[in-house]
This record gives sequence, structure tokens and C-alpha cells, in this order.
Amino acid sequence: MIESRDNYLELLKNVLLDMHRIGKNEYVPVSQVTLFGKQKIWGMLDKLIRPRRMAICREVKSSREQRWNGLDWPANADSMIGMKRMNNIEFCVKEVIRNQVPGDLIETGVWRGGATILMRAILHAMNDKTRTVFVADSFEGLPKPDDKYAADRGDIHFIYKELAIPLEEVMHNFDKYGLLDNQVKFLKGWFKDTLPHAPIEQLAVARLDGDMYESTMDALTYLYPKLSAGGFIIIDDWGAVEGCRKAVIDYREANGITDKIQEIGDGIGVYWKREQ
Repeated sequence: MIESRDNYLELLKNVLLDMHRIGKNEYVPVSQVTLFGKQKIWGMLDKLIRPRRMAICREVKSSREQRWNGLDWPANADSMIGMKRMNNIEFCVKEVIRNQVPGDLIETGVWRGGATILMRAILHAMNDKTRTVFVADSFEGLPKPDDKYAADRGDIHFIYKELAIPLEEVMHNFDKYGLLDNQVKFLKGWFKDTLPHAPIEQLAVARLDGDMYESTMDALTYLYPKLSAGGFIIIDDWGAVEGCRKAVIDYREANGITDKIQEIGDGIGVYWKREQ
């Protein structure tokens, strides 16, 4: 039974990451930045070809190492976080279930939903019917930098339209794996608006993938106090975005958090266990 469960989760992770397509040609729609850097030109071309259900794409090839470490933006995968960070989610969720750590699961910043789909699949595989997976995102991409956060000045995540995945598409992705049910709740909007009033009493695992200082700080501020002792906090962008790293450091210092930060092993993600 355990072997069947683990085989299911291993297969799901590989499908979510589209590992079987590695080495084949993939085509990714280009943004105004990667194509021309001029919004006007991109807008004219986009207006011309979209009614014909066409898009300008660039050819990309990914290696197994890139996908394993989450270093590419896949054309077809439902997650871009790579296998090492997927394995980390599996470890953390299984640990809180085995140790009966109370609380729900959440990811803030979900892209196509792959990480939260895995969370829901683990609950299914381990027959845990008590926890909810919260899927928090604007579903419209990232916000423009707020001037009051110096660490976000110059941040350009908001221009990447590839990061704006509609809620309906994420829900469809859950549904195609047979995992869209009443144990999944969606929180649509900016974190500063949704998280303070989210119907979350307690958390066992919180995975933060907000890229920016503001998004990371908002998630920590409103969610960390709800994290149970023995629960896990996962920071996706620690090694990739300096603003995210600074938010984590600032929050930990301001709240006297000394729990040891653990590297996930891909140079990007980290996590720690809340000891008390």
C-alpha cells in the first residue's frame, strides 16, 4: 500500500514537471520584453495575430538538470519549481501528517498550481480528509513595486505576462488530476488584501513563492503566527530574489526567530521547522 502511494506521488511529480518532454523542442510565447522591449510594437503584433489564435514563440530546450533544479520556465509543465523543491513539499507535508501537527496547507504565489496540486495529492494518498489546501494568488501576475519598500525598487516581475495565470486555468489543472474538491480553497487577490481575512485558523505547512519583498513580508506577517509548532515554512525565492531574502531576514530578526534555515539543495529554496 505504501509502495503504491509513493509510486503515485512520484509519477505525479514527474507529470507536473513535464519531465518526459525533456530534450524535445518546446515553444514558449515571447513577452514584450524578450521580443522587442517595446510595448507598442508588441501590442500591434499581438492585436494582429491573436484573433487568428496565433502567438509569436521562441524555441527553448531544457536539460534534465535544469528541470530538476527548477531553473527554467517550462512551456507545458504545471510547475516551474523543479524536482528538488517538489521533493521538499512532499517531505514537509508527510512529516506534519505523520507527526499529527495540526493545521492546513497553503502556497502564496502558485503560477499554474503545480505545488498545491501536489499538496492535495499527498493528502489524498495518505487519506487525510481533515486538512484544506489554500491556493493564494492574484491570478493576474505580480504587483508593481510599492515605493515604500526600498528592496523592491526596480523589480520587473510585474511585466512578465507569463506569470499571470487565470484562476479558471489553475482550477482546470486541479480538475484534470481529479483533485478539485472541497479540500481546496482559492484566495484570489493581492496578499495584503486576502491573507488578513482568510478563513485560516492554523497552518502546518506554508510555502511562500511571492518573489518580492512586499509579497514575502505580507505572507510572513499574516501567516507565520498561525503556523503550528512542528510545522514548516518554505521560502521558494530565497536564493533567486534578493528582495525575498531580505524580507525573510527582516521578519525573523524582528520576531526573534532563530530556527535553523535549511537549504533544499537547488541553490534557490530554503525551509525551516517551527520549533515553538
